[in-house]
Amino acid sequence: EVQLQESGGGSVQAGGSLTLSCTASGFIIFDDSDMGWYRQAPGHECELVSHIANDGSTYYADSVKGRFTISGDKAKNTISVQMNSLKPEDTAVYYCVADDYTDYVPLCEGQGTQVTVPS
Repeated sequence: EVQLQESGGGSVQAGGSLTLSCTASGFIIFDDSDMGWYRQAPGHECELVSHIANDGSTYYADSVKGRFTISGDKAKNTISVQMNSLKPEDTAVYYCVADDYTDYVPLCEGQGTQVTVPS
């Protein structure tokens, strides 16, 4: 069964840091699917935050570029995103995504992990 388990969210003051993790089961990250992070704030659409491919190439939304760093650990079948210099506009539910398994875990659905940066 394909599953993505996010963790690491919380409430942090502006300028602080958090690291989110996503552990995949039912497939092998990078071998079977490239991975990424989406987020959705109340009243806003689901948006791509960051992506990492099998070849190590990465993508960051302009809004997080220079502040977020995505990485993957195949031994743990886990991806992470280190988020620094957090801003109130980063407040959202963050969701892990597996590009080739969105039929099993659709974008911005599932448990996700809440990140709150009070203004």
